[in-house]
Amino acid sequence: MRQLLRLEFTSKRAEAFNITIFNGEREIRQRAKLFSYSCEQVISICQELGFQSEDEILETLWILWIPLACQLAQNKNNLQRPFIQGILGGQGTGKTTLSQIVCLLLSYLGYQAIGISIDDFYKTYAERQKLKAKDPRLVRRGPPGTHDINLALKTFNHIKEASPKELIPIPRFNKSYHHGEGDRIASPEFVYNVDIVLFEGWFVGVTPVEKEIFNQSLSPEIAEVITLKHIQFARDSRRRLKDYLPLWKNLDSLIVLSPQDYRWSITWRTEAEHKMIASGKTGMSDHDLKEFVYYFWRSLHPELYIKPLIRDPKFVDLVIEIDQNHRPFSIQKP
Repeated sequence: MRQLLRLEFTSKRAEAFNITIFNGEREIRQRAKLFSYSCEQVISICQELGFQSEDEILETLWILWIPLACQLAQNKNNLQRPFIQGILGGQGTGKTTLSQIVCLLLSYLGYQAIGISIDDFYKTYAERQKLKAKDPRLVRRGPPGTHDINLALKTFNHIKEASPKELIPIPRFNKSYHHGEGDRIASPEFVYNVDIVLFEGWFVGVTPVEKEIFNQSLSPEIAEVITLKHIQFARDSRRRLKDYLPLWKNLDSLIVLSPQDYRWSITWRTEAEHKMIASGKTGMSDHDLKEFVYYFWRSLHPELYIKPLIRDPKFVDLVIEIDQNHRPFSIQKP
């Protein structure tokens, strides 16, 4: 017990998860109990998602997923309404896995938790076709402007104001529809008595940078992506991002999954695409995949939007640094 507690204090995790000398032993006991209940099911889920090492799964379960679930439970107890946790992370950072596992752990603790992705609020396929006809630069879903913000606001308001037994429709999006362009599923998922929402996405909680930044010389690695040809798209994406600020006001807390090098997203997506092609499914070429990732960066570049955000405790409550193998390298407050 003492050795486990000592490991928390020698890292920055104790501060990140509000562990002190006064509550430390109690927190470790609760964590150990939840670990024993959940480890087999978590291993099973993670292996289905492609995780190979049981040791890595169990380590992440102990140092991140369980303490985060316990912290969310405590946060919910301080509210008379559902607690909304934002999760910001780029491609390959593990935000969807984190959401799925933490929802499971919260169910062991007696809480009704649901995961919602910003993808679930995409405009319909028909609406995006009209949007693309109006602005051909929005050739793919993803950037600001491709979501139905009114639907998102309506959904979160309903979640927060619903009575315990009231059914709440949650829109869901299927990326495989229309040859990969995706569309909203016709029938929403219905939930009720929600305690905690994990709202994840690649720019959840991101705020506009100063517009003058695009009048300055960009660093070489950014300029490789956002060329003079794309500057106006970057400016317009920044302008559209303002429309999302009312949605971000629903967040009670924001976690950022931050890779040590944001460019690993290309490597991670390439590896995933190669595995998918090897299984007999259709996938993108390496060139097309690189352009796909660049498309997101050209709208909201991580160096311009996320890097400054993770240093600001006014907006971010927890920063989880991700190493090249998708594992949490450090867990700390900004």
